[in-house]
Amino acid sequence: MKILVLGANGFIGARLLKVLAEQQCSVRILTRQSGRLANDRVEVFVGDLTSERLDVDALVDGCDVIINCAGEIRNEQLMAPLHVKAVERLLGAVSGRSGAARPVRWVQLSSVGAYGPAVGRSRIVTEVTAVNPQGPYETTKTDADKLIMSHPALQGQAADWSILRPSNVFASDMPNASIRQLAAIIRKRAFFYVGREEAIATYVHADDVAAALVRCAIDPRASRQIYNLSNDCPLRDVVDALAACQGVPSPRLRVPEKAVRAAVWMAGNIMRLPLTQGRVDALVNKTTYPADKLRAQLDFVPQYNVPAHIGEVVNKH
Repeated sequence: MKILVLGANGFIGARLLKVLAEQQCSVRILTRQSGRLANDRVEVFVGDLTSERLDVDALVDGCDVIINCAGEIRNEQLMAPLHVKAVERLLGAVSGRSGAARPVRWVQLSSVGAYGPAVGRSRIVTEVTAVNPQGPYETTKTDADKLIMSHPALQGQAADWSILRPSNVFASDMPNASIRQLAAIIRKRAFFYVGREEAIATYVHADDVAAALVRCAIDPRASRQIYNLSNDCPLRDVVDALAACQGVPSPRLRVPEKAVRAAVWMAGNIMRLPLTQGRVDALVNKTTYPADKLRAQLDFVPQYNVPAHIGEVVNKH
């Protein structure tokens, strides 16, 4: 089995390569870094997914599985070209080899952002929840999901697909600074809880995401399935863990949500604040993403308890 990995140099892609190496899989990676060294099990294909000059036919030729971890989280102008147009070109190449004897499976790394932002009211999001993406990243990733599920290249017996939608992915080398910022506020003893009800933290470790991607790639039961992946826990457990790893007391102050939102709104008109309405949304989040389908269909259970491992994000720096 030969597996093509897109986004192999990224946060999750690099971990995915380690898992595939442990399983002694034959891998082809696409990279813009011409200095990347190949070996007996890793074939290096140099190119840019967003370039029209990329030979997509040669890229997918001979591959049994395509795992797409490529994603742009900062430059909004690159999101549609990478998330949608590049996928469309690659699917065209897959379609061109649809008569080949070997089938192909497309495994797409998506996001629970496809279901829309978390909300204060209690909400259980499953794989059958209607999509409602907000923002360019979430919208373009969801457009790619729709394209993959409906494209003729991935229909019939010659090809199929599997989509993994993780929640907030964390690890020591995560590019997103949100957990480090939260830890800094806790360290300064400036953190407080918002609202009367307990909030939910929706995180999953990057190593669990990489392992789940491999399961989606090799397990026949994953054919034409969408899976959510999150290791939800009470926000208090995460806050306590971040306090403990920094040697400060656990916060206990709780402030009414209406008062916080009013203060953020008034002060936000005068100065730039670290606390925004979006961050207040996160502090009152009661949306959960059960990974029950992954467990039931693929026997997959996340191995990294969030409170037990969240400290690695802080201790790394």
